[in-house]
Amino acid sequence: MFNAKSKSTENAPAGANSIIGAGTTIHGDVESHGDIRIDGTLKGNLFAKAKVLIGPDGMVLGDIEGLQADILGTVTGRIKITDLLNLRDKAVVTGDIAAGKLQIEPTVTFNGQCRMGASVVELNAEGIHAVNQ
Repeated sequence: MFNAKSKSTENAPAGANSIIGAGTTIHGDVESHGDIRIDGTLKGNLFAKAKVLIGPDGMVLGDIEGLQADILGTVTGRIKITDLLNLRDKAVVTGDIAAGKLQIEPTVTFNGQCRMGASVVELNAEGIHAVNQ
C-alpha cells in the first residue's frame, strides 16, 4: 500500500501517505490525496483520491469514497470505490457498496446492497457519485 511505486500514489505529493493509529479517534470528515490507513476510529466521512486501508482493528462510522480500498475492520456507512474494493479477513460492513470491482472473502460479514461494474461509479471533479441509481 505505501510503496512509492504504487499506481495509486503517482499523482500524490511525496510523503502524502497518512496513518490514523490504533487508539486514535477522529471526529469529522477526512480528505486524503495520498494513501491512507486507519487502525483507529473515524467518526465521519472519508474522501480519498488514492488507496484506503482499514486495518483489522480500524473502524469507520461514516461513508468512504475512494479509488481503491482494502477493508479488514469495521465500516458502518456507504462505500463508493471507483476501482477495486477488497473485503478481507473478518471485516464487518454495514451499508451499501458501489464499486468498479469487488472481491469478498468468505469470512467477511456484509449487510447492504451492492452495485458493481464499470458503469456504476464515476470520478468527477466533485468526488465520486453513483450512476444509474
